[in-house]
Amino acid sequence: MNTTPTADRSALVVGATGIAGGAIVDQLLAEGGPVTGLARRPGPEREGLRWVAADLTSAEELSRALADERPTHVYFTAWLRQDTEAENIAVNGGMVRDLLAALRPAPLAHVALMTGLKHYLGPFEAYGQGPMPDTPFREEEPRLDAPNFYYAQEDELFAAAAAQGFTWSVHRSHTVLGHAVGNAMNMGLTLAVAASISRHTGTPFVFPGSETQWNGLTDMTDATVLAEQMIWASTNPAGADEPFNIVNGDIFRWRWMWPRLAAWFGVEPAAFEGQPRPLEQQMADAGPVWAEVVARHDLVEPDLGRLASWWHTDADLGRDIEVVTDMSKSRLAGFTTHHRTLDSFLALFERYRAERLIPSFD
Repeated sequence: MNTTPTADRSALVVGATGIAGGAIVDQLLAEGGPVTGLARRPGPEREGLRWVAADLTSAEELSRALADERPTHVYFTAWLRQDTEAENIAVNGGMVRDLLAALRPAPLAHVALMTGLKHYLGPFEAYGQGPMPDTPFREEEPRLDAPNFYYAQEDELFAAAAAQGFTWSVHRSHTVLGHAVGNAMNMGLTLAVAASISRHTGTPFVFPGSETQWNGLTDMTDATVLAEQMIWASTNPAGADEPFNIVNGDIFRWRWMWPRLAAWFGVEPAAFEGQPRPLEQQMADAGPVWAEVVARHDLVEPDLGRLASWWHTDADLGRDIEVVTDMSKSRLAGFTTHHRTLDSFLALFERYRAERLIPSFD
């Protein structure tokens, strides 16, 4: 990739303990540049990484915590889910506004904002219910006629860029596969835990989602691919002042993927049969079972709630709409990274097993 020399780049990663933020930190550290991670609570100490702790919902706390920070590049990956979309807009738009206001004295060159495909699908309250653009989704599609906190975040970014003179990019990911613990949107670890419970109990690994998802085409986003694109856009003229979709580049059907995930865990896959079988129902009484798995295999995280986000995986796999994303824009601009989603899943499972977050049944 054609990037700005690391000596000229000082990076601030917002949401650095999350799936996407952690992947950005990993790549920036690998490139050798100084990295500051911003989160409510600091993550693990690492060489080259400095932590700043702040509550993103407090303008006063952000102003105080960032008073002496002078980043050139900001990577914003944080969000907080609220009960209504109006609250989502107020809180999540406000976080972008207040963070960038706190960084007015900084010599900002570029701010990269992570959003997602709800830009095309609609907000939680009207998800996939109104008119939507045809798939594959393309960046030039107009906004939907519905309140959406992604639009609010974009508008705060655009306003700050115009006032403060930096360039921007927006990165619209699909379901993100990556490493994190305690994350509310973690399909990779959620499925790994569900499959581990199936192996422990000797029961089939039941697909929880809809017929549309089982049979239709879909795609996903590896956090490392997202990180690469955000860094590429922030350091390459072709990425300036542009929105980009970001997925792995392959497409698949869950009826193809599910048996392959099951095979890695040595469990029997169970296909879609008649109606969705949500994980929230399948795993309603899984706490004591997980305690048995932890004890038998000497795992490090007994709190099932920190590992599995049943509701989010159910929402993704329960959709009755096709979700496929066009990547032509960034490909033509020079971003060519491509991953196979099966490999993303299996590499993630290997990492979680090595960290003793899921068991090895060998």
